Amino acid sequence: MVEGFITGLHRSPFHGFSVEFAEHRHYNPGESTRHIDWKLYGRTDRLFIKRYEEETNLRAQMILDTSSSMLFPNPERKTLSKLYFSIYSAAAIIKLLRRQRDAVGLTLFSSDIELATPSRLNEVHSQNLFHELTRLMERSESSNLKKGLNRPSHSPEVLHQLADLYPKRSLVVLFTDMLDEGDPEDLFSALQHFRYNKHEVILFHVRDARLEMQFDYPSRPHRFVDMETGRSIRINPSEIRSLYRKKTEDYYAEIRLRCGQYDIDFVEADVRMDFREVLLPFLIKRQKMY
Repeated sequence: MVEGFITGLHRSPFHGFSVEFAEHRHYNPGESTRHIDWKLYGRTDRLFIKRYEEETNLRAQMILDTSSSMLFPNPERKTLSKLYFSIYSAAAIIKLLRRQRDAVGLTLFSSDIELATPSRLNEVHSQNLFHELTRLMERSESSNLKKGLNRPSHSPEVLHQLADLYPKRSLVVLFTDMLDEGDPEDLFSALQHFRYNKHEVILFHVRDARLEMQFDYPSRPHRFVDMETGRSIRINPSEIRSLYRKKTEDYYAEIRLRCGQYDIDFVEADVRMDFREVLLPFLIKRQKMY
């Protein structure tokens, strides 16, 4: 149930006299007799007004993390990066929202807000969103590993700004890898801020499960480079794999737990899967919920 002023496919919490019957209420003297249920009056000898539920539109915001870590794995290896996966998925969801006459906007952020469009319904706005996503894809294609550095993510600060930027209840769809050097509590606080402002939040945790979760690298010395700061370390993955897996799983288990506490829909999105394989089960689950 959503609030809005444009006719759409969702039920509104407001009652009117326009679309679908909801309930009867007692007639108050002085009201218009236009919506009195005369058939019910004939059976009960009492006057009742018929109330209806209005249909309205949903306001949605696609939020994409564009920091350097989202370029992993390196696009030059012709592997779908986390950013590519997010762009394809966001475009598909925008298309679905457009088909059901819902207003949608797009926000891009890294260390700061790079783009923030309002939620609109018209076709020109929709084409502008696809144009911005195309530009973002072209920008990531032209960025090799060296050029893609120095785009750090300050997710908590930016997300707090965005939570206040959307003044009305919205469906917030966030694509991010949840990698930030700050205190995890700050990130959880930012997510809670969205819920405090009564936004519905869907968090797509975008990651390469084999490399980022399982740390599945050959057992030989590697030089690992922080794509956001350029710092590097040389180490044999087999020496730290067990500890790395435990700390990573503990961190993301905490994220899943907090999302459950804040009533945030948490979706694990592995970039090695086709984006349709991630979206379809999620959409089927949402359909069953509502």
